[in-house]
Parts: sequence; structure tokens; C-alpha cells
Amino acid sequence: VQLVESGGGLVQAGGSLRLSCAFSGFTYDEFAIGWYRQAPGKDYEGVSCISNSDGGSTSYGSSVKGRFTISRDDTKNTVYLQMNNLGPEDAAVYYCAAADRYSDLRCPMHVYAMDYWGKGTPVTVSS
Repeated sequence: VQLVESGGGLVQAGGSLRLSCAFSGFTYDEFAIGWYRQAPGKDYEGVSCISNSDGGSTSYGSSVKGRFTISRDDTKNTVYLQMNNLGPEDAAVYYCAAADRYSDLRCPMHVYAMDYWGKGTPVTVSS
């Protein structure tokens, strides 16, 4: 499985960015893809998740709910994270991660349950 993130960069507070995660190589038809972020000196934080298992599910972390939207385009094998009203607290490296080997792949997925990871894309927010 390969995951490749793109779309990070520098944005002013209050601005928007759209991250993309291009995925390939899944063996199974059902899998969950999540976005996680890590700011310097902090643990991973679950940002959002989307799964096509068990009828489909999405989830958002409490700090981004109402501002971020996750979506998936299977024709392009890509998951998107639309991030609006960004603040300094959103600055971090954002990682795309995936899991496909569990019987329960409903969102949210714990960070330690994700088997595959991209290299990350940095997001910087200027105040």
C-alpha cells in the first residue's frame, strides 16, 4: 500500500487548504483512511477518518469538527481533507494513514491501528 500526501503549505490564519492523499495497492476492497497530525513536541492527534466498511463512516476530532471536511474520490483513488478557518493551533505535519486488515474498520480508527503511513505534509499557519 502506498499513500502520498500533498497540499500542505503556508496559509494565513482564517484561510483554507485542501490536503490530498493518493492511495494505491490495497489488497482488500474495504479499508479506512485517516488524517493524523503531529505538532512539534506533541503526540499524534486524530484529525479525521473515512471508511467504506460496514456501510461507510466518517469521523472528526473535536478540535476540527465544523471546520474540516473529509471526502473520497474512488475514481481518482484519492482522499481529501478540506480545512477551513485555519488557526495557529492547526499547524503541524499532517499524515495520511490507512488500515485494511481488521474486521472492524469503522471510524474513528486509533492511530496505533493504522498499518500504512504516508510521509506527511507540513501545514504552517501565520497569525
